[in-house]
Amino acid sequence: MDIFLIIIGALCLLIGIVGCIVPALPGVPLAYIGLLALHITDRVQFSTSFLLIWLAITVLAQVLDAVVPLWGTKQMGGSKAGVWGSTVGLVLGLFVGPWGIVLGPFVGAVVGEMLAGKKTGTALKAGIGSFIGLLTGTVLKLVCCGMMTYYFIAALV
Repeated sequence: MDIFLIIIGALCLLIGIVGCIVPALPGVPLAYIGLLALHITDRVQFSTSFLLIWLAITVLAQVLDAVVPLWGTKQMGGSKAGVWGSTVGLVLGLFVGPWGIVLGPFVGAVVGEMLAGKKTGTALKAGIGSFIGLLTGTVLKLVCCGMMTYYFIAALV
């Protein structure tokens, strides 16, 4: 049974890493499930505080992943229209594929700002902020999954 749980945990971690890039997959929560699968084995026992800290990090990473692109839009001068555009662009981008996921928030922020009457330069700046926010969220999730993968492997060795 331990080998099965270790394999399931490793698969969750690998899919979690992929999920950091593909928004349809909850990357960090899947990686956390991988740690829990390893914890259930007789071979590895993480402390309760370790698991609770990683649960908090998982929740925080998910929240920040949703908020950081919007924050990036605002930081680069975007208005509510740009923030809404970025959100709509992300949702619509999910249906287009990988390029839609990357470019959707950018295009959405630009279109939202343009519809609100902003000049092209201001709209592009808001779009760049959205794109930087998306990249920041992706890096944050990759770091979280990378750390969980490290703890998973370290516990097995």
